[in-house]
Amino acid sequence: MKNFHINTTVNGDEAEFICEPDETLLDVLRNRLGMTGSKEGCGTGDCGACSVILNDRLVCSCLVLAAEAEGGKVDTIEGMADGDKLHPLQKVFIEKAALQCGVCTPGILVAAKALLEKNPDPSETEIRYWLAGNLCRCTGYDKIIKAVQDAAAEMRSA
Repeated sequence: MKNFHINTTVNGDEAEFICEPDETLLDVLRNRLGMTGSKEGCGTGDCGACSVILNDRLVCSCLVLAAEAEGGKVDTIEGMADGDKLHPLQKVFIEKAALQCGVCTPGILVAAKALLEKNPDPSETEIRYWLAGNLCRCTGYDKIIKAVQDAAAEMRSA
């Protein structure tokens, strides 16, 4: 099989890599680009731990071929903070203890950010619906939902 030479943008920076035709975006992010924030929880798109934004669309990177990023734009958990300044979602997740083991947290944060970019004032039901593709085995979801609500309010007032 012939490998692909891919040019894309990851977190605002140009990125270039060689990948195999059947290699996932998750594997390239972690193993070739050193971005280990996205996790492989299931490998079947059921848990959301590998969530990234590809061309302004929330996707499970374990289900996307890396070659699909050609000419596109990928946003990962590594791009959420601005240097040492945490994104409001990251800050509130820490303050509200909306995380425990951390496997699901990057995917949930990326998904929540995608939601708030589309809807800066979501209802609790909308947040729960939007995050339904992200599974957490440690925290339960109440602290996560409350953290998203609080971050949304903070972002609206900024």
